[in-house]
Amino acid sequence: MSLTITCPICGKRNGYEFRYGGEDKEKRPEEDMFTSRAWCSYVHMNKSVAGTQKEWWCHKDGCGAWFAIYRDTTTNLEVSDPNEDGSKAKA
Repeated sequence: MSLTITCPICGKRNGYEFRYGGEDKEKRPEEDMFTSRAWCSYVHMNKSVAGTQKEWWCHKDGCGAWFAIYRDTTTNLEVSDPNEDGSKAKA
């Protein structure tokens, strides 16, 4: 299965041109609540859903832009709407 990602600047490209930046997470811990345990949880504890999730990617072999996409983790396909499944992949 091949991965293609649509860069907002360069368009659709092979997944090998990109670097995975991780899941899009909730707001980072507030400074007054900032503990090593809270930071460790924020950085390392991912949801790892089987389905559509929002992710950060960097076009490392292209324009260098960081951007977020929705990807169905069960099919490895980019989706244009977070409510749709991977069978309706972005064209």
